[in-house]
Amino acid sequence: MQDGRMHAVRTPHHRLLEMQLEHTELDAQIDALLEAGAGHDQLAVQRMKKRRLQLRDQMAQLERLMNPGEPA
Repeated sequence: MQDGRMHAVRTPHHRLLEMQLEHTELDAQIDALLEAGAGHDQLAVQRMKKRRLQLRDQMAQLERLMNPGEPA
């Protein structure tokens, strides 16, 4: 039985776009905190940088899956 809600289908391409957006947002947040000077929360910046690196790795992995190279 349907309840009237639409269920979004997340394709690999859609997921990649979501990750790219989150990565861009993290860049902006990190830059804003660092520009604020010495009063920024170093732990928060460290966590954001770690998440940004995880996203970069996940995006690269997903891109490899979407666009496999030539067979060996």
